[in-house]
Amino acid sequence: MTDFGEAIVSAAPQESKEPKSPVAPAAALGPPSVLSTLNEDGSRRWLMPRLSAGRFWHRRRAVAYALILVFTAIPYLSLNGKPLVLLDVASRHFTIFGYTFLPTDTLLLALFMLSVFVTIFLATALLGRVWCGWACPQTVYLEFVYRPIERLFEGAPGRTRRGGFRGSPLAKAFKYACYFAISCYLAHTFLAYFVGVEQLRQWITRSPFEHPTAFLVMAAVTGLMMFDFTFFREQTCLVACPYGRFQSVLLDRNSLIVSYDARRGEPRGKKSRSQSDSDISLPVLGDCIDCHMCVTTCPTGIDIRNGLQMECVHCTQCIDACDSIMDKVGRPRGLIRYSSQAALSGEPFRWLRPRVIVYPAILTALLSAFVIVLATQSPLDITVLRGRGAVFTLNAQERAVSNQVNVKLVNRTATPRTIRIEASGVEGASLRAEGLPATLRPGESRTLPAQVFADVGAFGPAGGSAIVTLTIADDQGYRRSVPFRMAGPASAPGPLPAKETP
Repeated sequence: MTDFGEAIVSAAPQESKEPKSPVAPAAALGPPSVLSTLNEDGSRRWLMPRLSAGRFWHRRRAVAYALILVFTAIPYLSLNGKPLVLLDVASRHFTIFGYTFLPTDTLLLALFMLSVFVTIFLATALLGRVWCGWACPQTVYLEFVYRPIERLFEGAPGRTRRGGFRGSPLAKAFKYACYFAISCYLAHTFLAYFVGVEQLRQWITRSPFEHPTAFLVMAAVTGLMMFDFTFFREQTCLVACPYGRFQSVLLDRNSLIVSYDARRGEPRGKKSRSQSDSDISLPVLGDCIDCHMCVTTCPTGIDIRNGLQMECVHCTQCIDACDSIMDKVGRPRGLIRYSSQAALSGEPFRWLRPRVIVYPAILTALLSAFVIVLATQSPLDITVLRGRGAVFTLNAQERAVSNQVNVKLVNRTATPRTIRIEASGVEGASLRAEGLPATLRPGESRTLPAQVFADVGAFGPAGGSAIVTLTIADDQGYRRSVPFRMAGPASAPGPLPAKETP
């Protein structure tokens, strides 16, 4: 068929692995023995997928451009005077949607991460690998930034004639120059998520000799971006990312997946537009004409006709390619489509099933717990720890016992707070510390060494311990009392001089 000669020629590397019979069933092909991007000898099989600009591709492009805008704008946005997202690993402060998580927020961080994972589980159970094909930054940037530049300078595979500027060494030089410029921008944007926009601006505007470590970090990230999108490409999804291997656990027979309808498409074979199903002089063929367009357009190099595979990222390029072929041969669309394994087997499709009920229930519980913990959290973190050294010190002249303590304070708010600490609860209770009152900046953590005092008589005839109340208050009306068990003499001391009266 001359209409599909171009497609068949561009698919020659894959065609050599397929049976030559026009009626070869899907079962005869079997799954490939190696990764889709590797040859039988283990060498790399470089992929140059064709572009199938169908209805799904146009939708993905709109989503991709919107996500690119979001990904690159997030570091520059702020909420409540804080960055929208700032993952400051060095200081262990993680700001997400304007709220700063501190190292002491273990429960909040755990609830947040569990909520993210359960959301991924739910989305996968319902819509398959929709994240991989539609929203993952690796797919978004590769398919809608780097590959269009490649087609611009080297031409579209199977459509552009070689010769002239396209494909020349000069065109490749321009291509890599564009790659480098974009990788620099993406690397700096990526670093802004971890160091903040202001810090990044200082690094950019100053000499690299003033911050050699930061310069090396930026250069390394830029190099990794170049390596990923220039060389490694789809291998990131197939080898480095574990999500593809999780899908066998997360999917069920009713999950929506990109699938080939073997009952309609098999047996495969070339079929002219004039051939009728009622023509008994010709073999009965399915709707699949074995044009390999679904293979040549796949960015991971798989044949979707072999069934669900780990390498499939659900990018829907095979759907667009197959729909265009079905239009040309006068067959209905949908030979490759979004469907489920149950629907393809003739079973009724079910949206409501156990995991679709359990996942939302777990997610609701996690989010409820997160909101409750967040709403009841105090503006100050206060931790009182016993200091090092002697358990207690006895001052016989003053008839007083002292304990060393460390008071750790963390300001969780976006405003400075001035802190005061007082001791009460027993006779002669007091607290002495340098640096009080202390002013804490927003997000600042400070540990104040102090001494807590109490009269010997507060320990009673048996001695041992006494409960002292430490009251922490700030200039904005916050007040909290923390009990502290003071250690004292194990028995009543001998005759002590009377306490001097000033």
